[in-house]
Amino acid sequence: MLDIESLSFNYGTAKVLDNVTFSAEKGECIGILGPNGSGKSTMLKTLSKILKPSSGKVVLCGKELERYSPKELARHMAVVPQDTNIDFDFTCLEVVLMGRNPHMSRFEIEGLKDAGIAREAMMLTNTWHLRERPFVELSGGERQRVIIARALAQQPSVLLLDEPVSHLDINHQIEILDLVERLKNERGLVVIIILHDLNLAARYCDRLILLFNNKILATGGPDDVITRENIRMAFRANVMVKKHPLTGYLYVTLLNALESAGTSNGRTVHLVCGAGTGTQLMYLLRSGGYSVTTGALNVLDSDYETASQLNIHAVSEAPFSPITPEAYSEVVGLMKKADIIVISDVPFGSGNLKNLEAVLEAGTPVIMVEKDVPRDFTNGVATALLDRIKASGAATVNTGEQMLEKLKMIK
Repeated sequence: MLDIESLSFNYGTAKVLDNVTFSAEKGECIGILGPNGSGKSTMLKTLSKILKPSSGKVVLCGKELERYSPKELARHMAVVPQDTNIDFDFTCLEVVLMGRNPHMSRFEIEGLKDAGIAREAMMLTNTWHLRERPFVELSGGERQRVIIARALAQQPSVLLLDEPVSHLDINHQIEILDLVERLKNERGLVVIIILHDLNLAARYCDRLILLFNNKILATGGPDDVITRENIRMAFRANVMVKKHPLTGYLYVTLLNALESAGTSNGRTVHLVCGAGTGTQLMYLLRSGGYSVTTGALNVLDSDYETASQLNIHAVSEAPFSPITPEAYSEVVGLMKKADIIVISDVPFGSGNLKNLEAVLEAGTPVIMVEKDVPRDFTNGVATALLDRIKASGAATVNTGEQMLEKLKMIK
């Protein structure tokens, strides 16, 4: 449906787009991501013929864009801008009927067919009940739905949306993006959408294009593009990228700028954790300037994934496997090098019990995070080891914040 080949655009001597190439198929939603100034809006303006590219070409339905007249292009492509200002007191139905202009001759007025198409577009966007309302009186979400209805009245095959939800409440964001997804699936539209919210992009886009320094830094499915490394490079942000356990979609969590903060305190903590009990502790420790090691952890453990996201060295074991002598030896070595060992409220079974034996062998000062939850699944063996660790002088706390306070007290 749409082919973009080696597209470049300059404002004077400043290159805003540099050799951008991609294609879009029928029924596909492509999200355009990137920091401010990376060329996202310029790309949409070149795709809609508002701007003429400095080099390269755009091919729509097998025909180069420059060969389309404005009216002919409007029958194939519709644009939904970020903000729409209509100063005259038009009703919503009159605004939507404006989308029929590309299909009418110069002095022609709307007929029954045009009215039917406008009504259908408003029904699809749940705006028919607003048809007699002045457009200027609508809320932000209502305005965007009416403008999308106007775009649909053009009966396009390609829909371009420039940050259509950036100023809307979350309920209106979901409402509009659900609508776009439904239209893409039901009408086979090509949708190209600029989004700032990475989580929404991961949820609604089939493919993503990440722009950085006016070039494509990464392209592909959400899993390929929304990675910790790509986001760090493009946005200079330290994030965690994980799959949500309920939805299965990627979600991005902003973390502290650990590497750029320069807050390392020169102390090392080895964290004994597992089953998600170490996730917050790792973040608190790294945010507090501590170097962190952890393990042994099975590679499918959520704490192992967190350690990987935070670039924390973790001693690993195969899934569902007990700690091997080699891993045990490495864990003991890391514990001896650490200034402090922190034991989370991780449950203990036969698979990870040797982590407690390693704590006793290392002889390093210990802080234990204890909560009122069952954690001994070894018929009392783990409890006996934990009691020995306490008897050797381990400090106990109940929360991660208390752990940080206790760490400051232990020299």
